[in-house]
Amino acid sequence: MIYDNHNRPITYVRLAVTDRCNLRCFYCMPEEGIKYLPKHQVLTYEEMERLVRVLAQLGVQKVRITGGEPFVRAGLMDFLHRLAEIDGLNDISLTTNGVLTAPHVGALAALGVKSVNLSLDTLDRERFRQITRRDELPAVLKTLDALLAAGIHTKINAVVMDGQNTQDLVPLTDMTRTMPVDVRFIEEMPFNGEGSHYPVLHWTHRRIVEEIQSHFPDLQKLPDPPFSTSANYQVPGHQGTIGVIAAFSRTFCGTCNRIRMTAQGTLKTCLYDNGVLDVRALLRGGASDDELTVAFLKAFSHRPANGFEAEQQRDTVTESMSTIGG
Repeated sequence: MIYDNHNRPITYVRLAVTDRCNLRCFYCMPEEGIKYLPKHQVLTYEEMERLVRVLAQLGVQKVRITGGEPFVRAGLMDFLHRLAEIDGLNDISLTTNGVLTAPHVGALAALGVKSVNLSLDTLDRERFRQITRRDELPAVLKTLDALLAAGIHTKINAVVMDGQNTQDLVPLTDMTRTMPVDVRFIEEMPFNGEGSHYPVLHWTHRRIVEEIQSHFPDLQKLPDPPFSTSANYQVPGHQGTIGVIAAFSRTFCGTCNRIRMTAQGTLKTCLYDNGVLDVRALLRGGASDDELTVAFLKAFSHRPANGFEAEQQRDTVTESMSTIGG
């Protein structure tokens, strides 16, 4: 196992396989979209497989596939099969918006994918269309049904946005009554291609919990697993759980065990940094596995203590979450 300069283990990589997406979510990118990377600037699956193998040798045990939307890239399932053969990697997970996912759920289950994070910010079709700028809620709900039927651990990711979907806190929480899902409410972050939508973040993690408690007064705090980014709760008698992620307040940085690799091969040791290592240049420049290892270890030894320190070391945040990989 490897540790950063703050004695935090690094065991988890979030790997973006594309920056492209079939939705245009309010909190992720402008309505007109973003300028996508040319194909030759995106890592090939072979390059991604190699860097995951190197990271696995260093102690990374979990990889989460992200985007953009992973299923807009052809050949994803073949790539997942190759990842499943990497020694030391014992957890392959996926984050998806669910629009294209339903036909692949059986194959994901057969592959041993342990969990899927499904982005779902509202259960109201018109609000879904307004938030995502696409009318795709039925397709997402079809994926949710398929995931539950396949027995795949499903987490619902809902970004809480002032004036957009705060009225959905109660119906989304109520999903846990009859469904074995983890509904996670996430503070909105400025990674939308435009910068922060608000001078002040009104819907903080504390306010989210208070709003849920006002409707579910017996809400109980649960123990948080090691390295959890969410504070976890449950309404007694409900099958599922609630999580609240202080993504903007950044209360969980002290136990962060994850790194990110963007689709163009930029290593981010913190969500809020500007990228700390051009892995694509190393891969295409002929670097050996040993040289990649040295470069990774050097990057891990200069990791910021938290997201605030990382943000202070860069210009204003304006990129899209689609380019970061979540």
